[in-house]
Amino acid sequence: MRMASIPGNQKATHSENSQGKKSQHAEEAIFYMNCRAAYLSVLKSSLENIKSKEQLSLVLQQAGRNPSQKTINKYWTSQTTSLNFDDFCAILKKEKPATKNELLEAFGKIDTDKAGYIFHDELYKILTTRGDKMTWEEVTTITKQADFNCSGKLDYNKFCELYLSTREQCCKAARDRLEVDPRLRQQQFGNQTENSSEGIPVPVSKASPRISRKSDHKLANGDSRAPSRPSSAQSGKASSSTTVTVGASSSSRNTKLIIEPDTMKEWQHVQSKGCFYLEEDGEIISHKYRLHLPQRSAVCITIKPLNIPQAEGKSCSWLSVDTALFILKENETQENLQLVSFTELQHKEMFGWRGELGSGVYWLLPFTTGCRLRKVKTQIPGEAKLVWRDEDGELALTKEFRAALLDIFETIDLDGNGLLSLEEYNFFELRTSGEKCDQEAWAVCKENFEMKKNELTRQGFMDLNLMEANDRDGDPWDLWVTLLSLGYNKALEMTEACPFVIDICAERCKARMKAVSLEAGGSQLSRAVCRSVVNKGEAKVLDGSENIIIHTYKSGSRISSVIENKSENKVIIHVNNEKSKNCLNSRGLTVFAVEVAPKSMMVSQHVMPLKEQEEWIYSCVHSLVC
Repeated sequence: MRMASIPGNQKATHSENSQGKKSQHAEEAIFYMNCRAAYLSVLKSSLENIKSKEQLSLVLQQAGRNPSQKTINKYWTSQTTSLNFDDFCAILKKEKPATKNELLEAFGKIDTDKAGYIFHDELYKILTTRGDKMTWEEVTTITKQADFNCSGKLDYNKFCELYLSTREQCCKAARDRLEVDPRLRQQQFGNQTENSSEGIPVPVSKASPRISRKSDHKLANGDSRAPSRPSSAQSGKASSSTTVTVGASSSSRNTKLIIEPDTMKEWQHVQSKGCFYLEEDGEIISHKYRLHLPQRSAVCITIKPLNIPQAEGKSCSWLSVDTALFILKENETQENLQLVSFTELQHKEMFGWRGELGSGVYWLLPFTTGCRLRKVKTQIPGEAKLVWRDEDGELALTKEFRAALLDIFETIDLDGNGLLSLEEYNFFELRTSGEKCDQEAWAVCKENFEMKKNELTRQGFMDLNLMEANDRDGDPWDLWVTLLSLGYNKALEMTEACPFVIDICAERCKARMKAVSLEAGGSQLSRAVCRSVVNKGEAKVLDGSENIIIHTYKSGSRISSVIENKSENKVIIHVNNEKSKNCLNSRGLTVFAVEVAPKSMMVSQHVMPLKEQEEWIYSCVHSLVC
């Protein structure tokens, strides 16, 4: 009845406003899609930064822009070292593509007679002497296009049409690559590899009793930023907000994990070391392990960063890196792995799990969120010296390099027996050179370097590196390749790696654990991370979209969120963390968007405190873009 009393013009205005919002929202979604398509045409991931003027020019061209050198210099100054995806989107907002009218107007200033064409000689003179000067060869490439040339003249109306169609073809090709290539369609998070375009399938299940339909619209409406991504939180689309406040220093001590109670003193113990390594594109790889239990037993499994004895007294940034282990049961094949549990209990820097496991084969997949293990630009005062020559002119390793090599030896000595087996040494070789050492080459090592029980000693490892320096007559280039691949910077600080140690105690049997590979976690780890968050976390349905659920789980000092898409269509979810305080997230971005395939789920982000001694607030708004 009340609707009938509303004047017609007010109804029309309301309808027009609604249509206007939908139109604006659709434009923003298309803009963001084009941004991603252009960016991923040049770079491997939206986590990877633009590192040069040339890359910036290339991604802008992929987005249909034709930047001049002046435009490039405006955004890449002498102080610029890199630009991220947010920066790129902001640039595209400012640098609008030229329209046909603008192009024709520019040519019209040259064609003062309004004849509709320009003589080639005149075009040569202008393009090679004004603005961003072109070469004669570049201008000739234009003038050879027969479709818009005749009798030494350029038909600039046809040229503009060709330019605009070529630009659109370039943008369309980028979008097509994004749609076809599953590696490009998905985003990277922490040390998870990009998943297939199918995403992680959602199993059919009953509605979770933990699902909440509450949504805090105040957070969404309070976003005053002019975002470079679609600001769906402002558009009134379906959204959900989550806020978690964690007290100072409580995050790493809120769950007491008792590692060695009296009842465990007689349990059988096995240990292995490993390491997370940060790749150039931001991906994280690590050792993976196979665990065999001969019989059912109570088990305690822990993982923590490795405190290397030689590094004591130094700044060990990796000790603050979060670690976790996902325990998967092997059934008939290695591909058919079932999530058993993960190390959710935390005491200081140690994460653990305690329970009972049946006999059989298990896989242990190490995991870190990437919040604290990431690419960071730091000023290095000077390059450390690796070798020197003594009074007799003989090469020797510097004290600083020897200390770094001892740290490396401690890390790659996985079983901790003070010696390197061929298997342990090959993990080192695969990481530093990409090749393995065979039995014949190992026999040569045995002849030239100190070994015990067919395993390389610390001194033998030192001498091996000294020989490498001698082979290049003191040139440290190969030595630096080794160090950089192992996460060291030019000041001999380990900043892009995190060694860790895994301990397993079993009550009724002797467990066997073996490192089997050094690689990215892959789809098995991605699936395990998502499933753990969905199983343990709180679920919220996006208000107004019953098929989109945001799962949030707090475990110790980290918070993880997973987006579950139960619909038949892919969705893009806008994620806004601007109201969070004292937080680091695995994306490295405050505002971003995530594409989730139909009937699948994927990680939105992991969040940790920037300063654990202070209170931190995780406040995130997830909103549906399309």
